[in-house]
Amino acid sequence: MLSIEHLSIEFASRPILDDISFLINRRERIALVGKNGVGKSTLLRLIAGEYEPTAGRISKESGMTIGYLPQVMLHQDGLTLREDVMSVFRQQSAPISSEASFIAEMDRTIIGLGFERRDFDRPVSEFSGGWRMRIELAKILLQHPDLLMLDEPTNHLDIESIQWLEDFLKSSPSAVLLVSHDRAFLDHATTRTIEITLGRIYDYNVPYSQFVALRQERHEQQVRAYLNQQKMILETEAFIERFRYKATKAVQVQSRIKQLDKLERLEVDMEDTAKLNLRFPPAPRSGDYPLIVEDLRKDFGEHNVFHDVTFTIARGEKVAFVGKNGEGKTTMVKCIMGQLDYLGTLKIGHNVKIGYFAQNQAALLDENLTVFETIDYVAMGDIRTKIRDILGAFMFGGEESEKKVKVLSGGERSRLAMIRLLLEPCNLLILDEPTNHLDIPSKDVLKAALKDFNGTVICVSHDRDFLDGLVDKVYEFGGGRVKEHLGGIYDFLQKKKLSDLGELNRKTPSSIDSITTVERRSNDGQSRRQADVEPSSAKLDYAAQKAAAAERRKKEKQIAKTEEEIAALEAQQAEIEQLLASPDNQTQELFQRYESVKHQIEQKLYEWEILSE
Repeated sequence: MLSIEHLSIEFASRPILDDISFLINRRERIALVGKNGVGKSTLLRLIAGEYEPTAGRISKESGMTIGYLPQVMLHQDGLTLREDVMSVFRQQSAPISSEASFIAEMDRTIIGLGFERRDFDRPVSEFSGGWRMRIELAKILLQHPDLLMLDEPTNHLDIESIQWLEDFLKSSPSAVLLVSHDRAFLDHATTRTIEITLGRIYDYNVPYSQFVALRQERHEQQVRAYLNQQKMILETEAFIERFRYKATKAVQVQSRIKQLDKLERLEVDMEDTAKLNLRFPPAPRSGDYPLIVEDLRKDFGEHNVFHDVTFTIARGEKVAFVGKNGEGKTTMVKCIMGQLDYLGTLKIGHNVKIGYFAQNQAALLDENLTVFETIDYVAMGDIRTKIRDILGAFMFGGEESEKKVKVLSGGERSRLAMIRLLLEPCNLLILDEPTNHLDIPSKDVLKAALKDFNGTVICVSHDRDFLDGLVDKVYEFGGGRVKEHLGGIYDFLQKKKLSDLGELNRKTPSSIDSITTVERRSNDGQSRRQADVEPSSAKLDYAAQKAAAAERRKKEKQIAKTEEEIAALEAQQAEIEQLLASPDNQTQELFQRYESVKHQIEQKLYEWEILSE
């Protein structure tokens, strides 16, 4: 479908890609991996036609279409979300009769990416950069290109939306070329891995986790070959130097000189950052409970973000804040940091020293310092002897450490801010999406450092692989509530029985019931809901009590029946959604059936709510 032949490109005489060749076949799902700065985004832009190669060519099948989502994009203001996404349909010159089919697919796609129906008529200009990226992603997905190229699509997606995107890509007829630092996402969404390193590519017909093992074997072979060649070069140079002026050895000396001139010098990436073990300074001892939250509520105007939130984090715990974007995770962090006012009680424990990494943390760096000076300024004790190693682990090795902060990219500044934070003495680390701009080896280094950290950690993240093995408690934000789940991130997913986290968006009767019960719990631990439903025996005679009990049993039977009907309808809905995931099944009849089932579910949920009350 698409052929890359002997492709090379250089910027300012610096080679980025050197004589690379590979094929992309239909329906292939390829992960493009490598350290930051090796040329992954450059390759995507070459294929998209935004750059011209220095040498070589890119051949495409006639009529082939490409959908490209870059890391940085321009957005169109002046339209609502619905109008902006519908522009895709207008551009396709599709028959009017297919508009209903497109709208149904558009609704599923937009909701799958985390939007709610009330967002459809909001102006695009009201959305943040991350949400605008989702709008552009929706527009590209709805075009069904032959080749779909996504550059870091998960950076602004929550866990639910990432898993929705995984499922979409697995069922999509498009070929996929994907750049991401999310290991779990790559493993689920791709089946082939192409690594870029030192301007060359290495192609593995396996998912990412298998690639890692094979890559390690290849790396070890390259190191051995490189060391053997270096030994041979040194021996040859020693021979030349020893006999350079000896007439009887002149022929041999000239032969060795020509041999070295013709030798193709091997290169190898000697830095194996994934194995670097960093230990950060011990955390000063805090009180037993660094954070206590009781009956916390936060409103923005008439909009309630969360309410009645109560939880306690003990010293040494490492916890995750998860949930859909917009449900209050960052708002909670800002309340903890004292950046927002709130109602209720929020206590910071004795001797707690907070280290905070916000998504805009990079903007606070001194632009006139070098990378090395930025870290040297805060490093204390023995860790100062390892500054070069630490910088190398986060891709600031060699000359990179002498760059001024003001010339660094946004991603580089974020990495530098993270290093700086982890070197400051603190005992409560609060990290808001710390991995968005880190590549996989750097994330491994950060994760290992956090696991060894003897203080307390609160991590807001959508990266399941990063959270796995790091946190021992999960706080789920959603529906104005915060629920505590003991165990790691995958324990949380298993408890929620979610093979696909999109199910979090659908409130089942049982979940609605549990939320309602919690929300109405009074201070003395008794449920107001129960008190509302069950009449007091002191005020009713026996006959009235018996009638009330009979009425209650009748209602309970009706509720149980309605719950069974809802479960059956939701099973039908899931089956239809699975069918509609394939474009071959997207018929008008199936869309109508889907809308009918959805309407029936809405009606039954309304009936259930009335009966419950």
